[in-house]
Amino acid sequence: MSFKTNAEIAKLFRETSGLLKLQSADPYVWRAYERAADRVENLNANLRDLWERGGRDALETVPTIGPSLAASIEEIVSTGHYRALERLRGHEHPEQLFCKLPGIGPTMAARIHNELHVETLEELEVAAHDGRLAGVRGIGDKRSKGIALALAEYLDTTKRRSASGRPGHSRHDGGERPSLAMLLSIDRTYRKKAELGQLHCIAPSRFNPSGEAWLPVWHTHRLGWAITALFSNTARAHKLGKTHDWVVVVLEKEGHEEQYTVVTEYRGELHGLRVVRGREEECHEHYAKPLPMDIAAVHIHVTKEESDSENP
Repeated sequence: MSFKTNAEIAKLFRETSGLLKLQSADPYVWRAYERAADRVENLNANLRDLWERGGRDALETVPTIGPSLAASIEEIVSTGHYRALERLRGHEHPEQLFCKLPGIGPTMAARIHNELHVETLEELEVAAHDGRLAGVRGIGDKRSKGIALALAEYLDTTKRRSASGRPGHSRHDGGERPSLAMLLSIDRTYRKKAELGQLHCIAPSRFNPSGEAWLPVWHTHRLGWAITALFSNTARAHKLGKTHDWVVVVLEKEGHEEQYTVVTEYRGELHGLRVVRGREEECHEHYAKPLPMDIAAVHIHVTKEESDSENP
């Protein structure tokens, strides 16, 4: 779908605000989307035209539009999708994401997901660079390199923000990564809240023929990150019976987005422990020795925030 008017973009922000409110997000979060919708509707300049002329930098010249809102608008007008809203609706799934890349259709997207067990564009990018993607039937070295280039361009222009704030720079030279301690803390708290029935549940559209609202979703803030956590609702998670084990954590800060999957490891030295996919080496270090004082301080701070968030 192509979004051409400010009113169409504002409508997406209003729906996002309404779903966040329904799902018991912090009022600061859903009200921010309401304000974003108001700003977009009241602008004289057409945002799509502005973006086509100058990209995200041009959007940020508008006084009421900051980095985070500019990144969201860019994603909407450049891709026709708004992932934050799709997650809230329960519609997003890996194959749909992979099909956004040139040369990947539904059959190949499903094959990539099933053979590599990757669920995000970031994980697919890692697989393209470490050689696993080339090994998927029908891909090969040449096609893998093409997909890697398409991924770099897509992630640069729609999700990441470099230190200079300009598109076209390497997405690895800017943007902060959330600490492993924070990710494990979010995972632990989400699973506990889900177990106690303290979270709003949504009815995902996929693998849910009865339309049951079974998927708990949690929205919170940590150290400047806007965070959404929910169990994985992918084909592989259902096949392996991991829909109440694998936790997807999505974090956004000033237009920079990170997504991770936290799982219970079933092999090797980390057997039985919670592990963040893609950061296994850090997990080895995390569990092998006592927490350093600086990480321990962050851990204590996060734990206090969790306690505070439960007692507003």
